[in-house]
Amino acid sequence: MNKVGEHITLDFLGVHEDHKPEFYENIFKKIAQAAKVEIVNISKYVFTPQGVTLLCLLKESHMSFHTFPEKGIVSFDFFTCGSVSPNVSLEILKKELPHSTVIKKDFDRDSVHHYKDIYSSEGIKKFYMVEKIIKNFKSKAGQHIEILKLKEFGNALFIDSELQVAEKDEELYSSTFVNSGLKLSEKNSTAAIIGGGDGGVARECIKNNFNYIDWFELDQEVVEACQEYLPDVFKNIHKSNKVNCIWGDAFKNITLCDDEKYDHLFIDLNDDQFCIDLASKNIEEIKRITKKDGIITAQVGSRDKKPKQVNSWISTLESAFGNSKISEIYIPSFDCSWNFVSSVNK
Repeated sequence: MNKVGEHITLDFLGVHEDHKPEFYENIFKKIAQAAKVEIVNISKYVFTPQGVTLLCLLKESHMSFHTFPEKGIVSFDFFTCGSVSPNVSLEILKKELPHSTVIKKDFDRDSVHHYKDIYSSEGIKKFYMVEKIIKNFKSKAGQHIEILKLKEFGNALFIDSELQVAEKDEELYSSTFVNSGLKLSEKNSTAAIIGGGDGGVARECIKNNFNYIDWFELDQEVVEACQEYLPDVFKNIHKSNKVNCIWGDAFKNITLCDDEKYDHLFIDLNDDQFCIDLASKNIEEIKRITKKDGIITAQVGSRDKKPKQVNSWISTLESAFGNSKISEIYIPSFDCSWNFVSSVNK
């Protein structure tokens, strides 16, 4: 990270007096003295019938005032690359400018991107701190793929602006996923994976000594990006002769599979209603290719983020198999608990 300075914005509400420009010029000078910065010049513009904008150019950056007398608001900002924090301006302004409320926002100016979590709300906004954009493209399958280096979680895969996996804690997700099924049956001759383009589930199947794994994945470019930029997630898959990658529409391709082929079937699709409906539509094919007493395990998302979709997934599997078992694990990069549902194919 390359930090270049600090920035503060202050919005003063309940300012009832329309002060002259000279009033704000004097405040600039007091703040400059306290912050140990040097004023180069001050520019101003007086609006008709009211309001004023002032810009104070500093050797170390700038300060500004924008007044909105009709709203009783005065907005101030101070950006400096100097040695003293711009926060010194707050106490001076609170003393010099009569007001009822002040709204303060401050942040570093640096080389770190802020990537908004799509599950942010109007009340709570969350961001990933991105140190580097490694890859950003739209795949031939139509997905927006991003590989980002996150400040806390390492290289991470985002698809259509949603985090899929991050290097630091991906193993929590994939190991819980596979072990959720193995808890119900330790048979590990054959497995099928539907989705899971990052490779984590395939890696865990290899680790758990499955003899043969069919991996049905729509988007080859996701797999190639993860193999190159998330090598710890993709570890040993490309070296294994146990994994057979089958590209294209998974639900179309499974119609070509033999009956009762797999001991375990792992469904690692998005936790949106479209994928739930797709799985529901093809549930008989899923049953057909899974061995008697074989296990179907699906990642069903987070009750913290998408409770309706989680319940819909559970309902789909419960209706088809009637014996669903739920596993849950907290994933730090997701900032929530994640759920997996396993069912026995009776």
